[in-house]
Amino acid sequence: MTHDDHATPAEPVLVTLSTPARRSLVAGLVRPLGGAPETAEIVDVDIPDAELAAFLVRIAHADHGFVARTADGARAVAIVAGTVAALCGEDIPTALTNPDVDFLTSLKPPAIEATRTVLLAIETDDEQAITDALRVLDS
Repeated sequence: MTHDDHATPAEPVLVTLSTPARRSLVAGLVRPLGGAPETAEIVDVDIPDAELAAFLVRIAHADHGFVARTADGARAVAIVAGTVAALCGEDIPTALTNPDVDFLTSLKPPAIEATRTVLLAIETDDEQAITDALRVLDS
């Protein structure tokens, strides 16, 4: 009963509930060379793995993200895996040499968001090749 003593029959309200779209780990990640934000560090991911791992350890705890540069599809997948490993406290060198695609494609939205906050973009002169290589992570 309402406060004004008028009885109104309750009618059901239909509401459609849907699961929010899962943000992609790699959608929109690939960009042409030279478009990095001024606040982002840039790293050539074709450097030796030990140097890249050290960079990832440091950048995972920085207050800004980075932009990776490569023309190699395998290295593009590796930098995504290495970034996730750095954020999760996992073995970065192993992630760089043997990315766990099943693990990467099962990441929950907060982990994807954290990764994309650190890895801002992958710049390349061959966008199609890098996009094709990253497709394995977009399932």
